[in-house]
Amino acid sequence: MAGALRTDMLLLLPFTGILLRLAQPRAIIDVFLVFLVVYAVLKVLRGTRAAPMALGFGLFGLLYWLAVSQGLTTLEFILRGVALYIGVAIIVLFQTEIRQALIKFGNQFRTPFTRRHRGQFGEGIYDEIVLAAASLASTKTGALIVIQRSVGLKNLIDAGVGLDAELSYDLIVSIFNVASPLHDGAIIIHNDRIAAASCFLPLSLNPLLAKDLGTRHRAAVGVTEDSDAVAIVVSEETGLISFVRGGRIKRALDATRLRAAIFQAIEGADSTNETTSSRRNSKSERERKEIASV
Repeated sequence: MAGALRTDMLLLLPFTGILLRLAQPRAIIDVFLVFLVVYAVLKVLRGTRAAPMALGFGLFGLLYWLAVSQGLTTLEFILRGVALYIGVAIIVLFQTEIRQALIKFGNQFRTPFTRRHRGQFGEGIYDEIVLAAASLASTKTGALIVIQRSVGLKNLIDAGVGLDAELSYDLIVSIFNVASPLHDGAIIIHNDRIAAASCFLPLSLNPLLAKDLGTRHRAAVGVTEDSDAVAIVVSEETGLISFVRGGRIKRALDATRLRAAIFQAIEGADSTNETTSSRRNSKSERERKEIASV
């Protein structure tokens, strides 16, 4: 009996050592960091085309483990040869998701000196864009407006027709007029100015997109997948306004919802609250003036 107990204790010694090591502060930090990495990866893969691909890689790993554990030498030899190219395959297949993850990671850890200050765009800029989009939608004139944020779009700007013009409602409507030579393509807005027009954007290859989305919508999704830019699309078939951010599209927006979406994406605040606050301030200002006049 004592011998059996001693044997059981000897068997438990490795597990006891593992538990003692896990109780150390360094081990706790290590496990916590691994948890954060896994959580971040799963959050990036959720709802994207990479999710089923990741599941396929997981099944491949399970099959390889079975081949090794069960002594299936032929299958193990084949899978080992395939495994040499797994790293390259992950980079090729997940390049969009990897790029988005790195962009999000970089944006979260930017220094305060490179962070955009709220209000830098100016309230009037949003009104010009929204008014132009609503006007184009009323006439079913196709349009694609891209707003550059922290990730540069210099390669796309250089490939288009450079303007560097002051942003205005009249200019946007004139560019997308069907008689204009610049109406085909997108305009890119940077620092309150129209940097370029007639820009051709990369098309999204996401198979989950609706089949009724045309080239203009797929281009808007594509540019927001490759950068942190946002895009406004006006359909020339239906006249509907869509807003695209991070590869996700919101369709059939009215002017109020479009302005709120743009304001939220650029300034990181709710335009409804800002509008309400400004109205309250103007109302209190009028009341003060009335009291002063009395």
